[in-house]
This record gives sequence, structure tokens and C-alpha cells, in this order.
Amino acid sequence: MENVKNDYDIKLVALDMDGTLLNNKGEISFANRQAIKAAQEKGIYVVLSTGRSLKTSKEHADALELTSYLVTVNGSEIWDEKRELVERNLMKAESITWMWELTKQHKTKFWAISTERNWHDEMPEDVHTMEWLKFGFNIDDDATRELILKELEAKGEFELSNSTLKNIEVNPLGINKAKGLEIVCGRLGIEMKHVMACGDSRNDLMMIKEAGLGVAMGNAQDVVKKAADWVTGTNEEDGVAEAIHKWILHK
Repeated sequence: MENVKNDYDIKLVALDMDGTLLNNKGEISFANRQAIKAAQEKGIYVVLSTGRSLKTSKEHADALELTSYLVTVNGSEIWDEKRELVERNLMKAESITWMWELTKQHKTKFWAISTERNWHDEMPEDVHTMEWLKFGFNIDDDATRELILKELEAKGEFELSNSTLKNIEVNPLGINKAKGLEIVCGRLGIEMKHVMACGDSRNDLMMIKEAGLGVAMGNAQDVVKKAADWVTGTNEEDGVAEAIHKWILHK
């Protein structure tokens, strides 16, 4: 990892939130805040690229005074610097209903994100009255998780990832953080080779692979570390700040 080239011309930093930008208490450290501020002052775009919805990510973006786009719900929604919707990719209500039935069948916990709110282990009376963005399974048992993953794969209509080793995240096929960042880069006139992407989980994998510089957190899943160009410190060790200092601020 240390023999990675040193001449990256980074113009945009894409940051996952949970397990990356945020520490284990769900907070942004002082060091990360300062590094992001310095990057923005240098004219670098800083984009949160998260599995979270706008509702649960906007507060952090505002606290950091981010002046750029947000990629939310793993790329299902993209928001501009005024927090106005640029693009939205919905899941079929039939697919949501089918996955909800799977959770009942296998007695697993779940969550779902609609355009209006986040749902946890409960659903509205009529699923078809809402617009859906993502569905997630929380499954402690490895065998059950594998079984559900195979059923999801067999459908051939989902983008499958995770944000922890215990969950499965489901988006419409072809929708992921990399796709979201490509749209953002297109609007900003930046090529993906000028992007540094930082993350820790499978839902970060595509953006880490497609960015010019893919950075895995020290706490990242092994598959993410293997795909990355460089591994930084953990989310408890200000790994985001470390990456920004090394590759953008050069100090």
C-alpha cells in the first residue's frame, strides 16, 4: 500500500459517514473537522457519500459547513449545495413488500428508507402509498444472512452491499455511491481520477474502486482494504484527517 504513487491531483473528497467520518459515538472529531475545513479552504469539494438519508446526514453536513453535493442512501438520492434534489432512484413497492415478507419468514430485524422517513422494524399499513429508496436487513446469524443474500441475488434486480458485517443493504440494481459520485463529478466538471474516496464497508467498495485514489479506513472490512489504494487510520484515530493531510494538504 505504501508504494502507491504520490502525484494525485485531488479535486474532490468523498467521505462515507458511519465507520469513516464519524467515530464510534457518532461524532466528528476535532481533527477531522479541521482537516475538512482546510481542504475546503484550498478549493477542494468535500462530498458526504453515505448510506444514510438526507434527514440523518444533513445536520453533519451543515455542521461542517459543506458547500457541495450530498450523495445519500447509497446513491439513491443526490442533493446539490442548496440541498435541493438533483436525482432520485426509487425501488418498486413490490420489491419492498417481498423483502419485508422475507424478514417475517426468517424472523430478522430490518429497516427501510422512504422519501418521507426511516422505518425500523415496522412498516406502514400500505407500502404502495410511499416512495421507497432502500431496504436493509440486520441479521446476527451468519447462516440466515447467507440464505437471504442468495435469495436476493437470485432476483437479479438489486444492488447488494452492507454497512456492517451483520447487515445487508439493498438498492435498485446499478445504484451505488460510485454512480452517485459520477453524476456529481459530471455536474462539477471533474473526472473520477481526481476523486479521493474514503470508506470502510461494502457499500463503499464501488466508489473506492472507481475513484482515482481509494482509501480504506483502518477499521474497514478486509474486502475494502484489498480494493483500496491506501489504508489510513481507523475512525477512532482520525483516519479521514490523516488521509486529507497526506494526499491533499501534503503535511
